[in-house]
Amino acid sequence: MSAIDEALKAQTALIGQEVGISNWITVDQDMIDAFAEITHDDQWIHVDPERAAAESPFGGTIAHGFLTLSLASRFAYDCFGPLPGQVMGINYGFNRLRFITPVRAGSRVRGHFTLKAVQKRSDTQLLRETVLTVEIDGEEAPALVADWLGIMVFED
Repeated sequence: MSAIDEALKAQTALIGQEVGISNWITVDQDMIDAFAEITHDDQWIHVDPERAAAESPFGGTIAHGFLTLSLASRFAYDCFGPLPGQVMGINYGFNRLRFITPVRAGSRVRGHFTLKAVQKRSDTQLLRETVLTVEIDGEEAPALVADWLGIMVFED
């Protein structure tokens, strides 16, 4: 059996199961400010702690939703190494994405991955769909939930 067929069989057996929990990452004001600078999104609810404390419903600054989403790659690195015969992974996008709870500056977040589907795209590629849930330490509701697509490329 080829490496890709073995991977498909092994991954299919995991559908519906949580397949990884990442390490915690602290989203502090410095990270939020750096993201705001890079993306040119300097809305005051992200970068003005005094105004956000006084005027926002969050009691202080919050991370950009896209900052929280951008941590998905780090979460995946914590949880997934290459499968036997896999030479690379490619981010293929999202089928569904919802920002549910704001991430307050100073919060810790981590990713939970549940395998939703896997299919063979070609002789060298598997398409894997995982449900990514970003947990906020101490919060009941997650920061975001997304159906994330990734292509696993295997040697020819």
